[in-house]
Amino acid sequence: MTRWRQLAQLVRRHWLVAILLSAGLALRILATIAYRPALLYVDTVKYLYNAYPGADPVGYKVPLKLLLAVGNLELVAVVQHLAGLAMAATIYVVLIRRGAWRWLAALATAPVLLDAYQVQIEQTIMPDVWLEALIVAGTALLLTRRLRLGFVIAGGFILGLSATVRQVGEILIIPALVYLVAAGGGWRTIFHRSIALTAGFAVPVIAYMTGSQAITGHFWLASGSISISTYGRMASAADCAKLRIPAYERALCPTARQRSFGIDWLDHSAHSPLKRYHPPGGLSKYAIVASFDHTVAEQQPARVAGAIMRDAAKLFAITRTSSQEGTPISRWQFQDFYPAYPSWVQVSGDGQIVLGLRLTPAGGPLVRHPLDAGYGGKAEADRPVAAFLRDYQLGGGYTPGPAMALLAFTGLLGSLLAFARRLGDQVRRPVLGSLLFFCCGVAVLAISDAFQFSWRYQLPALVTLPPAGALGIAALACWLGSRLTSGRSRAANLQPDSRAEVTAPAS
Repeated sequence: MTRWRQLAQLVRRHWLVAILLSAGLALRILATIAYRPALLYVDTVKYLYNAYPGADPVGYKVPLKLLLAVGNLELVAVVQHLAGLAMAATIYVVLIRRGAWRWLAALATAPVLLDAYQVQIEQTIMPDVWLEALIVAGTALLLTRRLRLGFVIAGGFILGLSATVRQVGEILIIPALVYLVAAGGGWRTIFHRSIALTAGFAVPVIAYMTGSQAITGHFWLASGSISISTYGRMASAADCAKLRIPAYERALCPTARQRSFGIDWLDHSAHSPLKRYHPPGGLSKYAIVASFDHTVAEQQPARVAGAIMRDAAKLFAITRTSSQEGTPISRWQFQDFYPAYPSWVQVSGDGQIVLGLRLTPAGGPLVRHPLDAGYGGKAEADRPVAAFLRDYQLGGGYTPGPAMALLAFTGLLGSLLAFARRLGDQVRRPVLGSLLFFCCGVAVLAISDAFQFSWRYQLPALVTLPPAGALGIAALACWLGSRLTSGRSRAANLQPDSRAEVTAPAS
């Protein structure tokens, strides 16, 4: 009975987060019922069957293979849902220890628990959940009360692992180092911590690249050329009529109609100028595309920056629509049927899932391959449950843009306090937490938006900006409270003591 009483007391003390966790759990149970064995996406074939080799880091294959060794894709989805719940619980604990009120810490977990886009990606066989989980775990280790070298190394190692899951994780070394500088302790301490963090971060990255060297002969995280990756962004932003480029690069300029299809189409469609381009004899296609991208960025930087900023602002929009120039938003929304994607994921009349695989780096024919029976069998969709999830999502079951904007703003204010002088420990704890969460979120979102906007790429915001904003609010409250207390103390010291006796001078 003692344990049950302790549990009851714990729930009563943390009742708000308990309610949110229960609601999040219910949504995830419904998702596992709605789609079986799990949702598959265009890129899923990279991790299940080594399709499109070298296109992206494949660190996700490690947990995927371990889980598939003892279960099927349903188990993978369940574990990813549990990771979503674990992220929320970790954020809650970190925020309380960093000085946030319980109700505020609980509200900061609502986005990751209740956002239908988050639940949908957890049900999908894709690495995004693992990127989020590694970000949360790495920041939690760096935000321990006593920042010992062991925690710094472990935090760096976990953040480094994120780069092997999705290459965008490479950028996380920067916010982590900024946090260590702000944490202070003297330049010698900062130097030692920075070296330890960098070493921890480098270990999984170098280990992955060494394995790549042994298997593929290339020392890389992914083979994709930066110029090819940025082509869609540059081509969609460019005003080719005013662009001064060699004649042989003109074919890379999209028409107005082609530009209207968006960045994703320009990067991947077989009919895009990029895919149809044939360089003159003796010239490298990669070099020409790189030159085109560089010229656009150099001659029309305002257009490129404006396009990126417009995409970044979509996270804070009041509504979510498919009008954005990028991957269709419908790919990240629940459907009332089992979703399929022509050429990549097809479902036959009897529910058989057939995947389209391209098994050579240089392209080649598309190979049709039925999903292995051991991976979970035929596609099934429970229409009533799926329809409920879709109605929930389209009816507002996501983090509102204005709320995200407010959290980003308070996170920014809390982060800026890190540069204020003479902060007490009560203020520094939430300030440093706000700084780390905020910088991690901005870094990951900015590098993603620089290439292409997709609602899928905005998901790390759910585990970074809300905790940053909550700690920013706590930091601002503590800072203002300390300023008011200090001001009253100074005012009291300046007032004459009414109890002092006034003695007349002797005559």
